[in-house]
Amino acid sequence: MPSPSPTRFTLRKALRRFCRSHRGSAAVEFALVAPIFFGLLFAIIETALVFFAGQVLETVTQNSARAILTGQAQAQGGSVAACQTVPNAVSACDQTSFKAYVCTQIPALFDCSKLFVDVVSTTTFSALSLPNYGDSCSFNGAGVQYNPGTASQVVVVRMFYQWPLVVTGLGYNIGCSSKRLLVATAAFKNEPF
Repeated sequence: MPSPSPTRFTLRKALRRFCRSHRGSAAVEFALVAPIFFGLLFAIIETALVFFAGQVLETVTQNSARAILTGQAQAQGGSVAACQTVPNAVSACDQTSFKAYVCTQIPALFDCSKLFVDVVSTTTFSALSLPNYGDSCSFNGAGVQYNPGTASQVVVVRMFYQWPLVVTGLGYNIGCSSKRLLVATAAFKNEPF
């Protein structure tokens, strides 16, 4: 029996066969669409996380401000043993103890060492002047203060947290320099405690 004649390989036949074949077309289409799909999916997830973290920070601020509103923070701040041993350090110890109280309310979503708490008080709302610490690009929380005021004084509690962004490398940036500054504020008049 004679052997079949070998078919000649030609580029033209190979291209025709490649064009007619549909095997693997789904994988090629997915490879084209996947980067855009996953980039959009991660951007949506990150935006949702930023808004969720902002809401959590707002809730923590409102709950923590209640301790100042009712006078509990003012009464407990001076009773810390470390504050009594160091003269002229009461306000620093008050700030430390209030931030420690705030940190007990913050869930694992935040790193408490990166949280800045600013408490300003005055006699009236019209006399209130809040310091500016910058935006996401130029935030500097080194000068935050703690002055919870006395009975019937106006107080503003602000909390600042620089939330790290991950998806910014894909061209989606809702902050500055891979961080977004989250700010939560509570303004109130102290009760006559």
